[in-house]
Amino acid sequence: MTAIWSADGRLDEGRIRRRETLYTGMNGSLVERIWPYGTEESFIWKPQTNEGQQRREKWVYEHVLPGFPPIYPRLVASVPAVDGEGGGSLFEDLGELDHAFGESAATALVRRIAWWHSLAPAGMLAGGPVLAPKPRIGRMAESIVRAWETSGGRLGESWGDAGELERLERLVSRVAALAREREWEAWEAAEGDVFSHGDLHLGNYALVRGELRVLDWEHVHPNIRYWDLYHVIDLSHPSFPKPVDAAVRERLLRAYAEEAAMRGGLSDEEAFRRGYREFAAVFSLWMLLLIEGDLRRGSAPWPEENLRSQLRETLASFEQNAGEL
Repeated sequence: MTAIWSADGRLDEGRIRRRETLYTGMNGSLVERIWPYGTEESFIWKPQTNEGQQRREKWVYEHVLPGFPPIYPRLVASVPAVDGEGGGSLFEDLGELDHAFGESAATALVRRIAWWHSLAPAGMLAGGPVLAPKPRIGRMAESIVRAWETSGGRLGESWGDAGELERLERLVSRVAALAREREWEAWEAAEGDVFSHGDLHLGNYALVRGELRVLDWEHVHPNIRYWDLYHVIDLSHPSFPKPVDAAVRERLLRAYAEEAAMRGGLSDEEAFRRGYREFAAVFSLWMLLLIEGDLRRGSAPWPEENLRSQLRETLASFEQNAGEL
């Protein structure tokens, strides 16, 4: 297609007949659906938020995704920034995406995750500019222990009323003990790293005409299998609310376990489920501390109402997983 950006790496207004904002990114940049002159097609314009983000996603598209089934939007063009300004990526438009939680889409996704978890990450990602969006679970555990010791064992005093807090404090104590006592590096080594998408929150996948599509591949990195699964099943997001349902969680874990076993990547389903609950309880407690800090500082890019909804979802996830330990 004819270039629709100018020499400074920005969209050329004179070459676009229509544009529609889809959402606002973390740095205030607008992700848009655009209709250029000279074609009936529309495209998705994703501005560069930082040089590393665009460089990582372009690398994944060039070196990793060609070996995948077509579950991702086609990258039409990668536009470099000029003097640190402008730049971005142009993708095919998959149409209107429904990001409301649906078990059928999540089931299709966890089965596909089991497939890419069967791939060897070391060879696939060798030399790539990979970067996880959050610290690994061992670092999260260290943060929990520091917060526990600093607070004198009184985490989350604003998480509920007196009755709820009494129950929560028992669960927090249990998970804080796990965070403190486990040798996390050894545990992760025993679990083994797999190829991880890295950021599978509800806004990054959808069913399109009945087919799974997965977006935003810039956070691909090696991690243990629970990372991707937690993002699909239990991770909360202020912009994409979803129900936290124990029965749905069990069905999704079963679907993943069945697919992973077929591919030779899972031999002990009971140990897998126990490992997931431990991982999810620690991750959710870390998230609770993070959200509480955002609320206290008032500096998050999302409205307070969204953060409080996220806090409630994360509490439900924490209680359900920690309650099974």
